[in-house]
Amino acid sequence: MANIAVQRIKREFKEVLKSEETSKNQIKVDLVDENFTELKGEIAGPPDTPYEGGRYQLEIKIPETYPFNPPKVRFITKIWHPNISSVTGAICLDILKDQWAAAMTLRTVLLSLQALLAAAEPDDPQDAVVANQYKQNPEMFKQTARLWSHVYAGAPSSSPEYTRKIDKLCAMGFDKVSGYHVTSSNTVSAVDTFITNLHFNMVHQWICFV
Repeated sequence: MANIAVQRIKREFKEVLKSEETSKNQIKVDLVDENFTELKGEIAGPPDTPYEGGRYQLEIKIPETYPFNPPKVRFITKIWHPNISSVTGAICLDILKDQWAAAMTLRTVLLSLQALLAAAEPDDPQDAVVANQYKQNPEMFKQTARLWSHVYAGAPSSSPEYTRKIDKLCAMGFDKVSGYHVTSSNTVSAVDTFITNLHFNMVHQWICFV
């Protein structure tokens, strides 16, 4: 990596470690390699959002042209958000693209991503399915986002009924991740229908629903 990029990222790394947000456990950054070319970030889910209580890990790769070009960032932790791919973790955020400025820092990036969780931009989505749900069925979006936060980011469960339904799917031998994609793509009633059909067609003789 170019010397200017190394010097800059070392300084910014220390800035994050000493920041007020780090001391409050809101943001975090760790080295992945000693060359400062790859870092692992972490942000806390903002309060009063479906992501509250969750911890979201980020992959941060520093280009040789840093700080004149933005870092490459994606979510490692799965998340249900219009501006973040539910499959790859890719992010749609202007400062990570054409609105990046050399004066911006790692701390700027982490805080901007945390702010994005609190203020989605569904009209400029990374994940069209999530964005459509966000606009067409806001309550269902919140339920799904909370569920994913619980499963993938360690947030407290706020949807015991969802959890109960997924546990039933898993009891049938279905992968838990697949079960959660069923709930995120449809509605609670779709999960009910899915379970009922499986019960009737495959396991009628030995599954008992409570």
